[in-house]
Amino acid sequence: MADLNRRCAAILLAAAAFAPVAHAQGYPEKSIRLVVPWPAGGGADAVGRAVAQALTTELGHTVYVENVAGAGGNIGTQQFIRSAPDGYTLLLATSSTNVANPYLYKKTGFDPVKDFTPVASVALIPSVLVVPAASKFKSPLEIIAAAKAAPGKLSYGSGGVGASAHLAGELFKSVAKVDITHVPYKGSGPALTDVMGGQLDLMFDTGAFSHIKGGKIRALAVAADKRQPLIPDVPTFEELGIKGMVMNAWYGVAAPAGTPAPVVTKVNQAVNKALKSGDLAKRLADIGAEVRSGSAEDFSKFWRSELVRYEGLVKLTGATLD
Repeated sequence: MADLNRRCAAILLAAAAFAPVAHAQGYPEKSIRLVVPWPAGGGADAVGRAVAQALTTELGHTVYVENVAGAGGNIGTQQFIRSAPDGYTLLLATSSTNVANPYLYKKTGFDPVKDFTPVASVALIPSVLVVPAASKFKSPLEIIAAAKAAPGKLSYGSGGVGASAHLAGELFKSVAKVDITHVPYKGSGPALTDVMGGQLDLMFDTGAFSHIKGGKIRALAVAADKRQPLIPDVPTFEELGIKGMVMNAWYGVAAPAGTPAPVVTKVNQAVNKALKSGDLAKRLADIGAEVRSGSAEDFSKFWRSELVRYEGLVKLTGATLD
């Protein structure tokens, strides 16, 4: 009888170990929820919906977006990490929530490494230095010269303390060794409006491409390692001899910690295949996003390196949201 019990226990253990693999082979068998921890209508929402539509095609089951906004993305992310690690709840991970917030908030409600399984990188949108259309400044070098001649006189806007535009502005001040006054707003939209109106001297923004193309503001430099396709005539800071000025908003797909590797691989392959298709690539390009594909391990390494980089950026700004 004891031998029989031992054999039964061994069979049950083997079955339990095999279950995730068997589940993964049939995945997906139902619709998938993609949590976007930001409001509908914003940049993250636009990326999330483009990705969801593409994954619906690639995986053969509906992938629908659920916006769970609040606390800079923390509320939706807290909800997400409590989901079953079965591949039926995914997250649109962002640079703001997943690598900046852990240093901006004393308590985010999640561990930036242990609570996630990085699945696939999707895209990034570089910050662009913009000035009013009528500004006398034609280059960041002219701004640096003016700021050194009159410390604190020039002003730059952002969507608030700790926002990507704030971090970009403080990074610029650090690498250029200048003093420019930060003016925080309740959102990047009002700040950009004041740049267009000439109330602010400059701003770093990731969503101003339509205003640049429309001539309402002038772009002086791109905070990336290469030029932006939507504004190919605008140089990078590196080209102008300003080293270390790289700042962007990035997006990727994550799953809860403990998600089976075969499920991660299947979603990763679906994302990468979709990124190579004309439709998703075009939709992302239309909003100024640069496609970033690769393996789950590639995304994991990038995620961890960004945590290190953003820790330094947040310390540089002295920003806190608590």
